[in-house]
Amino acid sequence: MGLCTSKPQRPNRFSVQELEGHHGSCDPSSIPKGSPTPKNEIISGKQSPFFPFYSPSPARFFKKSPAPTGGPQSASSTPGRIFRRPFPPPSPAKHIKAFLAKRQGKKTSTAIPEDGEEVDLDKRFGFSKEFTSRLEVGEEVGRGHFGYTCSARFKKGEHKGKQVAVKVIPKAKMTTAIAIEDVRREVKILRALTGHNNLIQFYDAFEDQDNVYIVMELCEGGELLDRILSRGGKYSEEDAKAVMVQILNVVAFCHLQGVVHRDLKPENFLYASKDENSELKAIDFGLSDFVKPDERLNDIVGSAYYVAPEVLHRSYSIEADIWSIGVIAYILLCGSRPFWARTESGIFRAVLKADPSFDEAPWPSLSLEAKDFVKRLLNKDPRKRLSAAQALSHPWIRNYNNVKVPLDILIFRLMKAYMRSSSLRKAALRALSKTLTADELYYLREQFTLLGPSKNGSLTLDNIRTALMKDATDAMKESRIPDLLASLNALQYRRMDFEEFCAAALSVHQLEALDRWEQHSRCAYELFEKDGNRAIIIEELASELGLGPSIPVHVVLQDWIRHTDGKLSFLGFVKLLHGVSSRSLAKVQ
Repeated sequence: MGLCTSKPQRPNRFSVQELEGHHGSCDPSSIPKGSPTPKNEIISGKQSPFFPFYSPSPARFFKKSPAPTGGPQSASSTPGRIFRRPFPPPSPAKHIKAFLAKRQGKKTSTAIPEDGEEVDLDKRFGFSKEFTSRLEVGEEVGRGHFGYTCSARFKKGEHKGKQVAVKVIPKAKMTTAIAIEDVRREVKILRALTGHNNLIQFYDAFEDQDNVYIVMELCEGGELLDRILSRGGKYSEEDAKAVMVQILNVVAFCHLQGVVHRDLKPENFLYASKDENSELKAIDFGLSDFVKPDERLNDIVGSAYYVAPEVLHRSYSIEADIWSIGVIAYILLCGSRPFWARTESGIFRAVLKADPSFDEAPWPSLSLEAKDFVKRLLNKDPRKRLSAAQALSHPWIRNYNNVKVPLDILIFRLMKAYMRSSSLRKAALRALSKTLTADELYYLREQFTLLGPSKNGSLTLDNIRTALMKDATDAMKESRIPDLLASLNALQYRRMDFEEFCAAALSVHQLEALDRWEQHSRCAYELFEKDGNRAIIIEELASELGLGPSIPVHVVLQDWIRHTDGKLSFLGFVKLLHGVSSRSLAKVQ
């Protein structure tokens, strides 16, 4: 343990039913309220009746807690809520053919074998075959389900004499096309992501007839998990901040490049050395993927205690990583898991339905800022969740050790939506931006500064392009993040000052999650009434919102306009702030 990827390479994918021929519901939200959790609901090799998309892994525990009845411990139960040992990961997924075809953007001829079916798989990766001539292999330091890790030393080249870690993946273990694709994508992401202090350094990938070898930085400080366990699971707020700053920084970097990790947990962060103040390194990108700015992923991957609700609903993006960070923050501060049950499907139910407790010790003794920080990461609505950069701007953490707020990918997504908005909605957003508090403006000022405004204090498209590409890696090209610039082309002919930037870059959904949302929205509506509210014809409003002729606009917009004077009502104002979603339109069509 303690070396790069020296931890057992445990299977982490949740099983997914084949779409073809599947007659049961795969939507966890369909679970009846109040449904009991059977004591022996999880049995190795059987599927949960409540989560038909999921096949549990065999139960293997480091330390067993007494059974609730006082009898022998069930092999199917999980460890207790108190964070002593990691939860055994789920079994590998049987991926659906439709998803593989969609991800490749074409109909695939690569067969995915069913149980017991054998097919010929092309296991050639195109990696260098000079492994034995380039590196001298040392002792094995870890073994897992898919392979093992050993230490090694470069024998020649620019890294001659350097000690490294080598992840060895036997090709015999790659029994499906998706397993081969996962290895190929992991190397591609590691090769593309470079240049961050809290990211494991990748050196090279090799292959021979039997194995794939991934050569990475050697980390000798052990897992974050080990340090949590050595402290009995509890960190002081200051020590927790030191961990959170590093995790949030590297995740913000990955998200800016268009990479979602999808398996963030204490086991996947290693310390570079045994020094108490050693840098923390993010590792294990085996489940990671490139994600386009407006893309939603649908394959269920991750580890049970850290999986986000929207992952279980099979529609998610980079916000799922933030949820996992929230779980880690909760564990660091109180030593307990926020969501717990005796079975894996019970954990999923808790993630979907339950709220983490902030009433039990030590939460009453912790700062209000710490609790607010964790709550805003663990919001079940991903739209209301903080981004990694926003979390670094939170009052609880932003003054720790002169933390620097990184550029946030969320800014570009929000600005894109603003530029496509009607003039009426832009006016509503400008009114809302005038109600922001000093804490909320702090993040926006930091982002505006990072975008490099000109001397007159305004932004142009060139400013934004330069800022976005400043720390760009090859991963950004793969995830098509630069395509965002095309949606901001209007700034090629005009400038955006800080006041308009605040309107463009604020998140209505995040403000809606705050206790003071009612105050925000009412105050903003009063400003809007004074500055821009006027009599509106429904057809005009429909045109402003881009509603087509097939949309029953009188049904959609009937609550938006006051019958007394034809002006926008408060309800209409709030709906206008959010825009007209395709979901709301679908309900009335």
